[in-house]
Amino acid sequence: MDAVDRGGPAGRIGAVASSSESDRAAVAGQGDAADSLGQAALARDGVPADEPGRDGAAEPGDAVGPRDAADRLVQAASERDGVPADATGQDAPAGTGGAADSVGRLGAGATALPGDADTGDVGLLEPVAAGEAVWGVTGDRAVLQAMLDAEAGLVRAQYRVGVAPRGAAEAVTGAARAERFDARSLAVRAAGAGGNPVIPLVADLTREVERRDADAASYVHRGATSQDILDSALMLVAARTLDLITAELRATAAALGEHAARHRGTVLPGRTLTQHAVPTTFGLKSAGWRSLVLDAHDRLLGVRTALPAQLGGAAGTLAAFHVHAAHAAGPRRGPTDGPSNGSAGGRPSEPADGPTGDAASGAYSAPVLRGDGRGDDPGLTLAAAYAAELGLAEPELPWHVLRTPIADLAGALAFCAGALGKVAADVLVLSRTEITEVAEGSGGGSSAMPHKANPARATLIASAARQVPALAAVLFGAMAAEDERPAGAWHAEWHPLREALRLTGGAARTARDLCEGLTVFPGRMRDHLGLTGGTLLAEHVTAHLTPVLGRAVARAAVATASRRAAADGSGLAAALARDPAVAALLDAAALAALTDPAGYLGSAPALTDRALRRTPARASGGRPIPPEPGEETRG
Repeated sequence: MDAVDRGGPAGRIGAVASSSESDRAAVAGQGDAADSLGQAALARDGVPADEPGRDGAAEPGDAVGPRDAADRLVQAASERDGVPADATGQDAPAGTGGAADSVGRLGAGATALPGDADTGDVGLLEPVAAGEAVWGVTGDRAVLQAMLDAEAGLVRAQYRVGVAPRGAAEAVTGAARAERFDARSLAVRAAGAGGNPVIPLVADLTREVERRDADAASYVHRGATSQDILDSALMLVAARTLDLITAELRATAAALGEHAARHRGTVLPGRTLTQHAVPTTFGLKSAGWRSLVLDAHDRLLGVRTALPAQLGGAAGTLAAFHVHAAHAAGPRRGPTDGPSNGSAGGRPSEPADGPTGDAASGAYSAPVLRGDGRGDDPGLTLAAAYAAELGLAEPELPWHVLRTPIADLAGALAFCAGALGKVAADVLVLSRTEITEVAEGSGGGSSAMPHKANPARATLIASAARQVPALAAVLFGAMAAEDERPAGAWHAEWHPLREALRLTGGAARTARDLCEGLTVFPGRMRDHLGLTGGTLLAEHVTAHLTPVLGRAVARAAVATASRRAAADGSGLAAALARDPAVAALLDAAALAALTDPAGYLGSAPALTDRALRRTPARASGGRPIPPEPGEETRG
């Protein structure tokens, strides 16, 4: 899975090539998904699509690549049908975002404009994630696209249940492309616009839709609250990120399975509290790493399946949608049922039945869904349609202050980071110069010491493992949220959640590289078995002597022999041979056998075999697991 070079000193930023269509869509622009309903509907109805370059944007369906930030700003300012941006930024057309206002907030002497790539966060201090696919699906542009997907999905859902015209669904979906909006401007304006980025985005999106279809503009954000959109958007971001993480974890587990099988009988010292304890096998150690990775995979997959859409309206009652449904009621009927083909990629679904009258008239009957527990309640019906449009789960209740989904996600991410951190911790110890039982396939260098090959991958994983639990603690703390929608608790979640996703995703990708390239040195492991002169077999000898000498006498004899062996370097077998009670029972050959590390492995091979029979969990409902990122090129 090769990172796309975006050029410049920032290095590898953005997307990773993938053989999975869903992964490619999530990483590369993500706007194509939002256009699919509008494009499909236009093609069906014979309406020409936007001309290439109109409004400074790509034609729907075109691949949207990275564009220089300054060019975007100039294009947005000059190609909006001649509409000038207001100096305050309040009336700036979508895409410009009010540059004057943003520069004012940055300071009178600031030269950076909104969206200026030089001021962007490119991961300089997060090398574990920078340049990886996870960066592309958790960055500001990805969050912006997810918010737009949530807004467009809401209008499409209202069309599906018969309370919005087709034209509105098409117009909003066609406008909901991240490259048409300025994320930096939205961020700056959010501070003075209610404290969240949805509020300025709704204003910009409404203007963009109005330019396309004045009648459709009134359907933007209709009935929703900011938390509905941002929560749903973050669930989309989480879904897209977890799809990448779980694929990396499966690849990591596969690599560890190969190590476990290959080294099923490779003996090395087992270490407890930093000291040699009893022999174990590298196969069992690798199987243990694999088991943790699979535990993390299965937890994240379960959370991924349950990620819910959010729709509650102002205070969680869906009341506004009842009013809209009543206003839309009329003599004609719109689509009332039919499964959605939505996915977490934001791909729109096609309604089962098109409107029977003039779509622009808004003359639809209120829907009646039968046999699904929702009856004819328009709020429940719309919530189900909305979840289907986004490809997310339908929640039992609006969860504005019922933060189980966030807590579950936080716990699973912290567990995953910790599981990968265990692998990294062992690699860091075993790759020490004085141990060198394993090594990264290609170590990192040093700015001062040319000879060094540092375990850079394990180091980065270890750093993520220490950060994610702290981020999860913030997310758990935010559960104590007051009222029907809280002040501060919800806002406190955004950054820690994104960082936890980003760090865990980077750690998962790095762990895959680490485990696939890990070099094992069985000879060094054998050498280390002799470092203590056989005393790591003291338990074995004690267990053999106990039935004859009794536990206390046997333990004392072996303890004395162990101290003597350590003092004079004679080895445990030789020291035991000097004990008359032991010598009367065991000859030299028997003592040599009892102090052979390979003869005291217990169930290690069988445990390894049993662990390797486990396979990764599959998504509930039989959903096929998507291909691993770049599996065609990585083999």
